[in-house]
Amino acid sequence: MAKRDFYDVLGVSKSASPEELKSAYRKLAVKHHPDKNPGDKASEDKFKEASEAYNILSDQEKKQNYDNFGHAAFEGSGGRQSGGFGGGFGGADFSDIFEDFFGDFGGRGKSRNRRNSNNRGSDLRYDLSITLEEAYEGKKQDIKFSTTEKCSTCKGNGSKPGHSPDRCTVCGGNGQVRSNQGFFTVQQTCPQCAGSGEEITEPCNECNGQGNKQTSKNLSVTIPKGVDDGTRIRLAGKGEAGTKGGASGDLYLFINVHTHDLFKRSDENLFFECPISIADAALGTTIEIPTIDGGKAKIKIPDGTQSGKQFRLKGKGMPYMRGSGNGDLYVQVNTEVPISLNKAQKELLERFREIENEKSNPSIKKFFQKAKSFWKN
Repeated sequence: MAKRDFYDVLGVSKSASPEELKSAYRKLAVKHHPDKNPGDKASEDKFKEASEAYNILSDQEKKQNYDNFGHAAFEGSGGRQSGGFGGGFGGADFSDIFEDFFGDFGGRGKSRNRRNSNNRGSDLRYDLSITLEEAYEGKKQDIKFSTTEKCSTCKGNGSKPGHSPDRCTVCGGNGQVRSNQGFFTVQQTCPQCAGSGEEITEPCNECNGQGNKQTSKNLSVTIPKGVDDGTRIRLAGKGEAGTKGGASGDLYLFINVHTHDLFKRSDENLFFECPISIADAALGTTIEIPTIDGGKAKIKIPDGTQSGKQFRLKGKGMPYMRGSGNGDLYVQVNTEVPISLNKAQKELLERFREIENEKSNPSIKKFFQKAKSFWKN
């Protein structure tokens, strides 16, 4: 049976925010969780279906691939990995969702992981524009951006030198508070310490207790060959610094490839339109065209070539970003009708019109045969 659309599975639109995706999945997970529906195969299947949908749509890279190619983007892997609960969903972290409804599966160790997650630095975005030629060759690029780095005075813990953060008086250092709501025990982030489990009583003067400070950073990045417009490149740990021991966020490069004056691109293939004269189209010729690598290529135009005819030059397109080889270059020849003729040219064309026959123009003959049949009716 064909897979359902992941957005339909969760009951959300394609423009749904991460919070809306999470909320929709929570409802389905609670409703169809196997612990609540023992022996119910239908509920188990719906739970697995919702989990797979959330795994894909909650990951920006997987979501982009799914939006572009649908289920085909994950054929062969299904978008999932083998393994038990917690490791069978392609690396997605579902613990926060289930902990909200079923409590802390991992005890204090799990709460500690949650605190570190809450203290993770923010991800950053950098938009980088390049030419099609640079996308073909690949390049190294120096970029400069604003970010935060760990405070050198307090080493990132937010407290004055010689002092340490105290345990949160509300959650007792767990970073989470619990409350009973009917059948469930709901666990939520502590409102006092924002999930850190700690309170700073003697804030660092340098960073005002934040543990990091604003700075400007220079970074050399590598743009791979074959990169396409809209490609996102993740640089792990190059985002903003985490707070209170949290990990740094990631830096995402969003690539914009400028429109080219000659070539148009579709995936790894390039397309090029070349005008030729009526005489060359009728009699045949050999033309020389540019290629994206800065070189030249020759194409033999056979006699009687019609306008719009495409010729394929294998391996003359863009490099495959993942894998070896190149796409192809497709050259479309368009016959140009002269707009200004001298006397000699007009006389030659008049003479040609007198001696041309139906064999020379089979399409014209076919058209007028159809027109005559239409007029008779």
